[in-house]
This record gives sequence, structure tokens and C-alpha cells, in this order.
Amino acid sequence: MKIMIKHQGTLAIYEQIVNQLKNAIITGELSAGEALPSIRSLAGELEVSVITTKRAYEELEREKLIRSMPGKGFYVCEYNKDYLKEKQYMDLEARMLEVLLDCKKAGMSKRDILDMVDTLFES
Repeated sequence: MKIMIKHQGTLAIYEQIVNQLKNAIITGELSAGEALPSIRSLAGELEVSVITTKRAYEELEREKLIRSMPGKGFYVCEYNKDYLKEKQYMDLEARMLEVLLDCKKAGMSKRDILDMVDTLFES
């Protein structure tokens, strides 16, 4: 699995890691019981701090998507795909609402916003 970090993105780096790992679990790219890279190795691969990857793994552990096995590493937990998908939709809805409010503040009309979405969706 390849994690892509956007340093100029609107999301914090740890959030990008969390979202991409969640998506990999939802799509089956990562399956239950599969080992994840160590915190240090993922940090080195992504060229980010160990603190950042540790924070991402802690978030995923809190959501019971991964578990830590002392001395062995991190593993993907059994999960409910429908629950994960619904949670992902709720997170996206909240982020989209923020963007829509910013668009309205910038004076964009609904048509302007939809045109922008169409253009971006096609790229």
C-alpha cells in the first residue's frame, strides 16, 4: 500500500495517513490480521516525524481499526465495513460543509460551485 502525503493540503499529515489507511481497510486493500509497517519505518518511508505516524496509529487504535501487539507491531482488526463506510461518509460530509461555507463566503453561487466540482471531478 502506498500512502501519498500532500504537504500543502488542508488536512494535517497524521489525518492524511489515518484517512488513507481507513480507505485501504474499507476497500480490502488491507485485510484483518495484516501487519502494518512499524511507526519508525512508516515515518522514514513518508519522510515525516515518528510523532506524526504514532499519532495516526493512536487514532486508528482508538477507532478499533488496528491493534498493537507489544513486541510484534500493529495489525488490522476485524471490522464492520458498513460502519466504516458510513463513518467515512459522515467525515466527508463535515469537510464538504466547511468548503461550501468558504465558497459562500467567497461569493460563489451554487452554479459556480457545481461547475468547479464538475471540473475538478474530471481532472
